[in-house]
Parts: sequence; structure tokens; C-alpha cells
Amino acid sequence: ASAQDNTWERFEVEEQPENNPDAKYLAPNAVPEVDGLVTWQTTLYAEGKTADEIYDILLKQLTKMVVEPNQVGPSAVVVQDREKHALGAIFHEWLVFKNVMFSLDRTQMTFQIHVNITDGKADVIINHISYDYDVERKPLHYTAEEWITDKYAVNKKHTKLYPVSAKFRRKTIDRKDFIFNKFNTLINQ
Repeated sequence: ASAQDNTWERFEVEEQPENNPDAKYLAPNAVPEVDGLVTWQTTLYAEGKTADEIYDILLKQLTKMVVEPNQVGPSAVVVQDREKHALGAIFHEWLVFKNVMFSLDRTQMTFQIHVNITDGKADVIINHISYDYDVERKPLHYTAEEWITDKYAVNKKHTKLYPVSAKFRRKTIDRKDFIFNKFNTLINQ
């Protein structure tokens, strides 16, 4: 037998992030905190568009979003300041983890969107995120800060998501990405 066949000489290679389907959700700053709050911020650029044009586009989109079928509570556009080009909305919506015959796993997610607009760009913030899970049976309330941050959702080696909070982290990041991408697409049409 050669030396390479000895088990004591073998070593395990840690899974590389690019092979990990959760790499996006494990990435550094995937769930950023600002002043203790989970807060996603982005600046979306719309070259050649005025602040008024961007304001109208995003107000229309927010107004559409608050009445989508996934909304479960009093979602509303609560700030409409055309003079300052500021928008704000609060959402109470279903975040669906799994929906197959005889099995529906979902949570009610609440979050806020803040938008500040100037000529050619929009600064968008999503924060104040919380979840009400299993509301039909044994309601549980979580804030994003105590449920999807690295401290609570990722193992110490930063290689795996914890099973229970993982679905919340994945779906919340996916929802944030969808909103940012949708806004970007709309203001650049």
C-alpha cells in the first residue's frame, strides 16, 4: 500500500464558497447592520432623469406594491414629499417559504422602504424588518436583528446557515434584491 492510501494522510478540503448554494447568503455583509438595525442601502443611478421623473416612477411602483396580493396588513405609502423628493412606505406581506399541496410555510414580514431622490439617482433603504411566524397556531415574533444576522443565522466558521433561521435569511435577501432590481429597472427604462 502506498502512503497516499493511509487515512491519516488524507485531509478534508473545506467546501469552497463558489460551490456552496448558500454563498450569496453567507457573503460578508449579506445582512448589514447600521446602528444596530439590519439595513440595506443602495444608490440607483438613472442618468439623464430628473428628480421629479424618478419620484413619479418610484411613487407609482410603491403604490402598486402596497396593494399586491401578498400584502396582509395595512401596507401604505406613508411619505410622499414631492418638494424634498422623499418617499416612504411600510409593508406587511407574506413571505412564502414553501407552498405545495397540503403544506404552506410562510411568515408575515413587516419592513420599511425609504427613498431620497435627486437628479439622476435614488438612495433606497430597507430596514425595520420583523417577522410574525406561525400566526395561525403558535405565533412567534422575531426581529431581523435577532434572527437573520450573522450572529444568529450563520455558524462560527461562516460556512453554513443555521437550519431554522436560514429560510428567513434567504427569502429576506431575495426580497430585498427583487425590490432593488425592480426599482433600478424602472428608473432606467
